[in-house]
Amino acid sequence: MTIDRMPTDDLPETFHVTTDEQLRAVSNLTRHRIMAVLRFEPATITQIAERVGLAKGSSSYHVRLLERAGLVKVVRTRKVRGVTERYYAMAARAIVLPDPGAGQPDVLMRHVVADLEAAPVDGERYVRLAHLRLTEERFAELGARLQALAEEYRALSDPSLPDVSLAFALFRPASRERAAPTEGEGDAE
Repeated sequence: MTIDRMPTDDLPETFHVTTDEQLRAVSNLTRHRIMAVLRFEPATITQIAERVGLAKGSSSYHVRLLERAGLVKVVRTRKVRGVTERYYAMAARAIVLPDPGAGQPDVLMRHVVADLEAAPVDGERYVRLAHLRLTEERFAELGARLQALAEEYRALSDPSLPDVSLAFALFRPASRERAAPTEGEGDAE
């Protein structure tokens, strides 16, 4: 799973989430939304608070946790009326999350669903679910094509335009034959 971020030449390509502290930091929906603000350009605590709809103190708290976990960093500072203003950015172009263990929630997909549910209902959106039957080869091919398409459009992103989120999940669901029967199933005599 990957969380895309801003294109900056001097940033490492990827940051792999490996510690419990890092996983806790990215598992919080507010911090996920803060990282989305920092995806394309650095921002101050005040700018982050305004964009996410938080109080400045709450914004500062969440950014400090992300910074302590190594997910964001100060990329520049400037003096404003005797106060040092810090600009934060993501620590890498992409944040790579560990795959969830069996039966554990997929943090990234939970954030995607929360963001989709919070999106304006009158806004334009495309949400589709397709059930497919594919060979291993076609499955891998489709995964590579989806990733390439996402990369192509990420390269075309313009930070001056409104945010657009693209999420996709290509997976093989649990086999219905192996899944435990739900209430009412398997009760036929």
